[in-house]
Amino acid sequence: MTVELIQQEVPPAPDDTDAPQRVLIVDDSRLQRKILSSSVKRWGFEVHEAGSAEEAIEICKHTLPDLVLSDWMMPGMNGLEFCDAFRKVSQDRYGYFILLTSKSEKAEIAMGLEAGADDFVTKPVDANELRARIAAGERILHMQRELTEKNRLITDTLDELQRVYDSLDSDLQEAKKLQQSLVRERYKSFETGDLSLMLRSSGHVGGDLVGFFPAQVGHLGLFSIDVSGHGISSALMTARLAGYLSAAAPDQNVALRRCDDGTYAFLPPEDVIETLNDLVLDEMETEHYFTLLLADVDLNTGHVRMAQAGHPHPAVQRRDGSIEQDGPGGFPVGLMSGISFTQFEAQLHPGDRILLLSDGVTECPRDDGDMLQESGLEDMMRDLSDVTGPAFFEALLWRLTEFSGEATFPDDVSGILFEYRGPDQPK
Repeated sequence: MTVELIQQEVPPAPDDTDAPQRVLIVDDSRLQRKILSSSVKRWGFEVHEAGSAEEAIEICKHTLPDLVLSDWMMPGMNGLEFCDAFRKVSQDRYGYFILLTSKSEKAEIAMGLEAGADDFVTKPVDANELRARIAAGERILHMQRELTEKNRLITDTLDELQRVYDSLDSDLQEAKKLQQSLVRERYKSFETGDLSLMLRSSGHVGGDLVGFFPAQVGHLGLFSIDVSGHGISSALMTARLAGYLSAAAPDQNVALRRCDDGTYAFLPPEDVIETLNDLVLDEMETEHYFTLLLADVDLNTGHVRMAQAGHPHPAVQRRDGSIEQDGPGGFPVGLMSGISFTQFEAQLHPGDRILLLSDGVTECPRDDGDMLQESGLEDMMRDLSDVTGPAFFEALLWRLTEFSGEATFPDDVSGILFEYRGPDQPK
């Protein structure tokens, strides 16, 4: 094989700790290798030599080079075949491959590129051109490895985020169970009526809460709460509020007053809400506020006294199917001190029922942006006038899903349904 000498030398390259360090020179001419090696070493690289492609592959298996300078025409495996084999060996770490060749036709250059070569240097090798080609390879390798490192960091970060998400998701699943446990009974039958409750969060946990508690003899307390916002902080506030209206600890229930004989009396609902407003503003360091409807139901007479704090109006459905929605509205709890609330009343007759809902129902949007509103709720209630108990809420949610076109709702949905039979009606 004819030995083609480098025509001109250039000064060594400056130190660059980020630059590729190892260069593999592959040529069947020992003299050609020595000439190239001498120049490349002078430019500051660590040089390895191989007299054949087969020998070069063995070197690559143990010490992968950053750049390869390979002759095209060699006995046995030629430069193109070696380039293909090199790519398979170095697939996890990219190496820059320069072919040394006397070929200059476009078809042959295209063949080399298809085989995986990055660049070409025409023989006889010009030192300035070779140094420039190597410098270009250094820049590309530097960018490629910088990109690889950033991708690795992104992958590691995403893996860590996934671990955090999985942990958080697990905690939220447990929090959901705990929040749902605040509504211990979803259905309860009394001598004169039946009570059904629904609580469905838009996410893992939410800011809605419904519940009931026994009051003075023959009376039942009902509350429907909707804390502003969604998620964990709203859910924590509902848990705090559940303690203030506890059925299990009547002495801690702010709606009850202990009488001298050991029984409890239901305080005026409007006074109870004022007390809660003061508690939130004075004792809770929170930016949350909440709407509330608090009701005292006389189980014997069907008389209901209520107070409303920004919560949707209660819906009373009469035995004949007609519906009444009314109330003073009121101001939400926890926004401003010195607010007073107004009591209002409803009278249930045998066969009537009263429905308390959060605004997640009436403000449920359709795909065109229109909301269900009170009129839409009335239509649904009329259609479901013969559906009672927990089945009513199941049917209501089904109708709401049909209305919105979505299986999930953008806001929490909760409700209480009390169906009054009257004292003389059998269960």
